[in-house]
Amino acid sequence: MLRKGLDQTDSLWPDVRVAFAWVHRAAHILTNAEERSAPEVIRSLRSLLGAMARHREKAGALAPALKRFLKVTRSYWPGLFHCYAVAGLPRTNNDLEQFFGASRHHERRATGRKSASPALVLRGSVRLVAAAATRLRSRSGTELQPRDPAQWKRLRRQLGARQHIRRCGLRFRRDPHTYLRQLEADLLRLALPS
Repeated sequence: MLRKGLDQTDSLWPDVRVAFAWVHRAAHILTNAEERSAPEVIRSLRSLLGAMARHREKAGALAPALKRFLKVTRSYWPGLFHCYAVAGLPRTNNDLEQFFGASRHHERRATGRKSASPALVLRGSVRLVAAAATRLRSRSGTELQPRDPAQWKRLRRQLGARQHIRRCGLRFRRDPHTYLRQLEADLLRLALPS
């Protein structure tokens, strides 16, 4: 059975070998085991991508896949090389994805919801930062005290405004007629002289 499968796909292997060699070379350049500088990595990858674009037809049936690879690489190009220029910057966002995934998991577990809590949308900018800070180490009361009270008050107002919008939407969904009647009464009260 294996021999039959290999015989039937025998004509595809030369194209796979060519395309795989190019993609493997791109992965090697981006791995940067030699710890070359960002300009050197950019120059090497640009050279390889140019060769791939010029000789794409050598990949035969896989030429459209290489065209797609080149297009996607071009779309990522502006942010692709920061990790080589900035010390300590991870090459992938796996740690960030794990952080948000863990936060989402804890939120679901605490609330019993299967989807994200509306509170996470309303207060996510505060909750996620607090979760990240406390995950690193314990904080004392003086560290938790706001350093800039004006900025803290602005943030509280923004969070309150978001919560008010959510509350109005909830009231409307529960009883649209009563909500609209109350809104109309408030509008008439503002429009008429007292």
